[in-house]
Amino acid sequence: MKRLGLLIAIVILVLDQVSKQWVVMDGLQSRFISEVTSFFNLVLVWNRGVSFGMLSNHPEWMPIILTIVALAITAMLLVWLWKAESRLAAISLGFVIGGAIGNIIDRILYGAVVDFLDFHLNEWHWPAFNIADAAIFIGVVLLLIETIIEPKQRAAPTTSET
Repeated sequence: MKRLGLLIAIVILVLDQVSKQWVVMDGLQSRFISEVTSFFNLVLVWNRGVSFGMLSNHPEWMPIILTIVALAITAMLLVWLWKAESRLAAISLGFVIGGAIGNIIDRILYGAVVDFLDFHLNEWHWPAFNIADAAIFIGVVLLLIETIIEPKQRAAPTTSET
């Protein structure tokens, strides 16, 4: 299970960092706003806080604290991955770990997380996010599903027990 989780984490990390490099390179050369569809834009947003930009108006040392917290959480997730017994848990943790490391790299390189996916409905915009954020969300949802499914699977008798 460790290999599967680590493979997924690496794939997420690579996709995240490649996409962010493209956005940063394009965004630094011009005012980067690209309308893709009537409800989706590509933008360059520097998120110095956490989810939805919370804590972004705090002192300059906030990215350091956020990086340390994210590193500690990622270390705990890696321990959890090492002990994971189900395929779904390994996949879920791989998504979360890959996304977390992607955002940690941003904080180290830029002091902020690069967000660029902007979904909107008319003038109402969901806060911009990135592939790492999406992966973390997907991983957490899968972990919730896993916690619902796993106990039921353990409780169900197997054919050899009957």
